[in-house]
Amino acid sequence: MQTRLELPFRAPGAEDFAPLSALYEEGGAGARRGGLLLAHGAGYGMESPFMGRLAAGLVELGFDVLRFNYPYRERALRAGKRMLPPDPRAVLEAAHALALSELAARSGDPRPWLAGKSLGARISTLLAAKDHPCRGLVLFGYPLHPAGQPEKERSEHFPAIAQPALFLQGTRDELCDVERLKTALGRFGGPVALELLETADHSFKTLKKSKMSEDDVFAWLLERVDRFATSHP
Repeated sequence: MQTRLELPFRAPGAEDFAPLSALYEEGGAGARRGGLLLAHGAGYGMESPFMGRLAAGLVELGFDVLRFNYPYRERALRAGKRMLPPDPRAVLEAAHALALSELAARSGDPRPWLAGKSLGARISTLLAAKDHPCRGLVLFGYPLHPAGQPEKERSEHFPAIAQPALFLQGTRDELCDVERLKTALGRFGGPVALELLETADHSFKTLKKSKMSEDDVFAWLLERVDRFATSHP
């Protein structure tokens, strides 16, 4: 059963609190995997079809999953807009840290997993590099660089991350040159695994020649998360 939450959040430098929406769901009756914080990407919020389906699959794997909206997504919802530009990094990190604390308290897991899609994956790694308590990272479509600008890498903090990390990437991801990522992961501080989904783009949509349905793609993602979590209990 999902529990809908409002997390009282005050952005760095702001005077007023503004709540962040969140959804919490306990893991299935099978293996208990602890808490997992699932952060959304820049172009959609916690209740997008991708996030909803991914969260449901992770719950079935036994994770206690918390999803939340970053502040800019909340502002967009209040303004009746589809999306607004993301907040400054300090605001994103503060909101992410608040959600991590909420998950730790609700799940009773002092070191939950940090997981995220694109922007949410990047902020997860930034928190881990600053030694926020987490068991490991599961990163769906890490945005290594802006589209068309592979030289502007977002990997300078990788050496500071000691926790095990799983990178799940598509080979056609316009925000992640795979060869550059492989080089960057050579400087990663902790144990790291890279899994590549052939012909998949940044949204994990594959070409017809792959003969993979949407169901196949989610099964591929969740099987690899399950295997990684089992090897890093």
